[in-house]
Amino acid sequence: MASRAGFKHIRALIALASLTLLSGCSSEELTGIGFTENTSSVNQDSFGLWQGAWLAAAIVGAFTLILILWPAMFHRKKDEKFPRQFQYNVPAEIAYTVIPFVIIAVLFGYTARAQNEITSVSPATATSVHDVTVNAFQWSWQFTYKEAGPGTTVTGTPAQPPTLYLPQGEPVRFKITATDVVHGFWIPAFMIQIQNIPGVDNQIEFTANELGEF
Repeated sequence: MASRAGFKHIRALIALASLTLLSGCSSEELTGIGFTENTSSVNQDSFGLWQGAWLAAAIVGAFTLILILWPAMFHRKKDEKFPRQFQYNVPAEIAYTVIPFVIIAVLFGYTARAQNEITSVSPATATSVHDVTVNAFQWSWQFTYKEAGPGTTVTGTPAQPPTLYLPQGEPVRFKITATDVVHGFWIPAFMIQIQNIPGVDNQIEFTANELGEF
C-alpha cells in the first residue's frame, strides 16, 4: 500500500510540474515546440521534421520509462527467491536490436528529404531571385546586396551587428562565406541555419512570408 501511495504522489507531482511549465506557453508555441509556422518558405519542411522528431523521442522515451519503472514499482523482491530469468531470449534480443535501427532509418529518411527541400536553390540564371552575400568574420557579419550595385555592403562590428533587410514574399538566394573561422548563419524564426566555412561557398534560398523583425 505504501508503494502505491508513493507512486500516486509521484504522478501528482509530475502532472503539477507539467501543467506549470505548459501554462507559460501559447497555443502556437505549444504545438510548435518553440518554433512558429509559415514565417518563411522553408518553415514547413523544418517544422514537420521538428515535430516528428519530438514525437518519436516522446514515444521512445515513454516506452523506455515504463519498461524501467514497471518492474521497480510492481515487481519488487518479496522473498529470498530469485525472480524469473529472461536472458538469452532470442526474440526479445532481436526486437530491441532491430527496432532502434528502424527508428533511425525512418528519421534519416525524413531528414534527408527535408534537407533536400531546404537546401535547393534556383539556377544562377534565374532573374526573379534576389542575391545577398553573407560573409562572417570575427566577430560580426557583412551583408552585400548584389542588386543594389557595387559597393553596397553593410559591415557590422562586435558592438553593433548589421541588420539584414529582406523583401516580403520574394525569394532571396544567399551566398554563405567566412573570412576566418567557421560561423553559423542562423535565423531562429525562419528555422534556418547553415555554416559559414572559410574557402567554401554554401548557398541557401528562402522567402520571408511575414513582415517583422526577427
